[in-house]
Amino acid sequence: MTSIQGATIAITGGTGSFGSTMVRHLLARDVAAIHILSRDEAKQDEMRKRFSDSRLRFFLGDVRDRESVAQAFVDTDFVFHAAALKQVPSCEFFPEQAVKTNVTGSHNVIEAAAAAGVRSVVCLSTDKAVYPVNAMGMSKALMEKTVQAFARNHPHSKTVVSVTRYGNVMYSRGSVIPLFVRQSERGEPLTITEPSMTRFLMSLQESVDLVEHAFLHAEPGDLFVRKAPASTVSVLAQAVAELMGDASPDIRVIGTRHGEKLHETLLSREEMVKATDQGDYFRVPLDARSLEYELYFEEGEREVVAVQDYTSENTTRLDVAGTKEILLQLPEMQKLVGMALA
Repeated sequence: MTSIQGATIAITGGTGSFGSTMVRHLLARDVAAIHILSRDEAKQDEMRKRFSDSRLRFFLGDVRDRESVAQAFVDTDFVFHAAALKQVPSCEFFPEQAVKTNVTGSHNVIEAAAAAGVRSVVCLSTDKAVYPVNAMGMSKALMEKTVQAFARNHPHSKTVVSVTRYGNVMYSRGSVIPLFVRQSERGEPLTITEPSMTRFLMSLQESVDLVEHAFLHAEPGDLFVRKAPASTVSVLAQAVAELMGDASPDIRVIGTRHGEKLHETLLSREEMVKATDQGDYFRVPLDARSLEYELYFEEGEREVVAVQDYTSENTTRLDVAGTKEILLQLPEMQKLVGMALA
């Protein structure tokens, strides 16, 4: 099988904003069936009614429960693992819960997929896993290590496990853009944490394309990142306000929050040394060297100091006009702008 057409695909956490976009994309690609695994029966019911497609099958379960995961993976070709605790504050207060879902849950997904003979598993990660400073990022970094350990320890497995890492996805649940829109609609000040803070600007559709690229091209343990432009938070707020019809918004600086970085990092310099450029993507292969460090006592990596991390600070930087252009590619903003002009 060289494409996803005619395949059966399972999505963990499939009722979220990312999962819903993935479902819409896959149904348009003529897949045979999609298995949705989630623990929220209300969202499953809403999604069942919204799509009304017989190719969707819903499985009530939790990635913490290996048996419920295994049931969703029967006769499955591909698995997209999106289930996670994603909110930085909740993971800071309950780090043990982040470990149970993001680390142990991911281990369950990988082991269940291998047992079911799944062809490819793509695990969703985040920029916060690079040089992590909060519990959410730390748990995601351990999830990535879990993927790499499986690839390293099972070199003959027919199941290829890989990682896609992305920054903030525009207009996804928890994104700052819907907040700016609501504040603008209500005539309230737009609250930003730090004007010079930068963020990658990636759409949900681009993130979905990244996952499909990994499905079809990954080698065991690969890490994929999609290239993306960035803007400062102040530029983003100004761009949203102008699209909403307010050229001079009242912007209030509230300061950075716990565990928040000034810039997003999608690839560390150590990863950039090994990365290959695939056009729209960077691919970082598994470091399959022996972990017997004494073998490298006299010789190591010399190129690391010569490269930079890939960050929202040094990627293509957009001004207000460029940011507005990116925002207008989003269906949600197209609808809002149309309403504003009506």
